[in-house]
Amino acid sequence: MSRVWFSGELETVATYWRLERKDGVTLGFTTHDSNLWFDGVLHSGTPGMVPSAVRRSASFEADSAEVRGAITSAVITTDDLKTGRFDGATVAIGLVDWETLERQPIYSGKIGSVSQTDLGFSAELLSRKNDLALDPVPRTSPTCRAVFCGLGCGLSSARFTHEATVSAQDSVNNAVTLTSDATPAQMLGGTLRWLDGPYAGITMHVIGLLGSALVLDRAIDDTIPVGTCLLAIEGCDHTLATCSSRFNNVLNFQGEPFVPGNDLIVRYGLSQ
Repeated sequence: MSRVWFSGELETVATYWRLERKDGVTLGFTTHDSNLWFDGVLHSGTPGMVPSAVRRSASFEADSAEVRGAITSAVITTDDLKTGRFDGATVAIGLVDWETLERQPIYSGKIGSVSQTDLGFSAELLSRKNDLALDPVPRTSPTCRAVFCGLGCGLSSARFTHEATVSAQDSVNNAVTLTSDATPAQMLGGTLRWLDGPYAGITMHVIGLLGSALVLDRAIDDTIPVGTCLLAIEGCDHTLATCSSRFNNVLNFQGEPFVPGNDLIVRYGLSQ
């Protein structure tokens, strides 16, 4: 029989909060005054970090929750928040008996927006019900809707992934130059996943070119040492011409380039 929580006058119950970042790091916290080890994760005792009220419903409306707490320099740093290491991290909140370690999850979701103050931070949590708000019906578009090397594209990501190293950094233009088998033109629209250095584990997108340098979508305020290793994945502009000439993948093109656009409505006939 499952436990009935908070049924007695004196309870040995604490709240735990566990998050798994996209870079592979897992962090655990508990409102207990001592560290707790369970599920293979050390949950650090942080009484100052507490969840607000967790609202759950049987309807399709998204559940809501929030976590507030003081920033711990050794675990959650302002630099990590700024660089987006916690963006999209999965979160689990539950109850744990600090004597028996019996536990009960009460909420799961992902981190949405993170706001920061002088004394701490506040993280909005998005439940799995938030996925129900996404429209699964595709809309017509002149460009391909498929993610490059993702579902519907059919191409192998390994074929377009290259090991690369940094040869130069342009902090003014937020760009880096790579030593790689891929050309800068092939990398436009692609991604860089850092393997070491100050941004290890973070993925950045290539949004422009400055000669042979790649302009990135996230600020690179820290100095990246020459020789820093990363994985460079080529990009695609999602046009039919590129899909045909560069990738020979027209059969998997997920777009409608020849469907008339809204400008057809305002056209009018001309006398000869």
